[in-house]
Amino acid sequence: MPKRYIFHIDANSAYLSWEAVYRLQQGDPLDLRTVPSVVGGDPTTRHGIVLTKSIPAKKFKIETGETLYSACQKCPDLIIVPPNYALYRQCSDAMVEILKDYSPAIQRFSVDECFLDFSGMELLSKDPLETAHNIKDRIKKELGFTVNIGISTNKLLAKMAGELKKPDMVHTIFPEEVPGKMWPLPIEELFMVGRATSKKLRSRNIKTIGELANYDLKIIKLFLKSHGVLVWNYANGIDYSPVRREDAIEVKGMGNSTTIPFDVEDRTNAHLVLLSLVESVSTRLRQANMLARLVSVSFRTNEFYGCSHQRKLYNATDCTDQIWEIACELFDELWNGQPLRHMGLRVSELCQNDFFQTSLFSKNYDKRRKIDNVVDVIRSKFGSAAIFRSAFLHSGLHSMTGGVVENEEYPMMTSLL
Repeated sequence: MPKRYIFHIDANSAYLSWEAVYRLQQGDPLDLRTVPSVVGGDPTTRHGIVLTKSIPAKKFKIETGETLYSACQKCPDLIIVPPNYALYRQCSDAMVEILKDYSPAIQRFSVDECFLDFSGMELLSKDPLETAHNIKDRIKKELGFTVNIGISTNKLLAKMAGELKKPDMVHTIFPEEVPGKMWPLPIEELFMVGRATSKKLRSRNIKTIGELANYDLKIIKLFLKSHGVLVWNYANGIDYSPVRREDAIEVKGMGNSTTIPFDVEDRTNAHLVLLSLVESVSTRLRQANMLARLVSVSFRTNEFYGCSHQRKLYNATDCTDQIWEIACELFDELWNGQPLRHMGLRVSELCQNDFFQTSLFSKNYDKRRKIDNVVDVIRSKFGSAAIFRSAFLHSGLHSMTGGVVENEEYPMMTSLL
């Protein structure tokens, strides 16, 4: 049986690198990657949070997710750049276009990282390591930013390999290399081991990935349940998930989800994230001339525990405010205060918008839908940033997150690789 080769391609400090390259191409003499700089929030008011930081900024102990005010206290000369999500999408798409020259089997894992299945591509190159170096160097030469590429026989090990040393590197962790390269690493560096899981493992004197790999699985299951089986398998390099090509995704509804670059710990910010998701999903509903009868909300905590909640509507709708209010109610019924890193919204049971039945208790949703239609026209003509709700000012959050069919274009990190 031919050997399986999986590449994990990850853009180094993506948001900051992409912004730096764009500015250099526009004639700016300063490379943001060489000075203390961050992407996030509003540079004029210093409101918002740090989304990503340069390597020089790390020397000031600036952390992703902390407030810009706090970051500026640590480094008064810090350069703050507002996020440019349209640019990030363009850079991500450009990277994927290069990857398509090497394999048709590509899975976007997030906006700045992809998996590529190089299995069976021997006619293109007999040496996967050489091919990975070619991809890395080509992205750097043609697009101006660097990537790390991890290579292995499965997605988990390829991802772990890509994290070994940065930036601009190619690494391997094949199954026979796991004891030497992966097992000595701190337990916190294993994919899907968060702070709470790490604390439980360390309380039992499990400090490295190797110690977890060689621990009795029955005992692990007692205190970590099913999540314990997952991380134990990962510690042993076990993962059978396929590279899921974008063109293989079956469209069943419309939805979107986002991995948040900081822990959401208050209801106001959580509702704001939901609004950004609803804005994009409801816009797509209207573009498709569809209404939804079912609204679903999901979230995952910073320890990767997830849950979801849904509600069937009396009347189908495409109204942004109505879907948002329902989404917030579903969220409030489900959430008990855990820090969140991932949130999702999905609408399904779609029907054609041939007529609109107004409920007796519609709260003037018909008037709000007319406003939605006007906003859609403005955004279509001038771009999504032409008009947005004031709640997003200085929030550090994008006013429209995605806006694609279910199984979003950039599927975010989950336990399902």
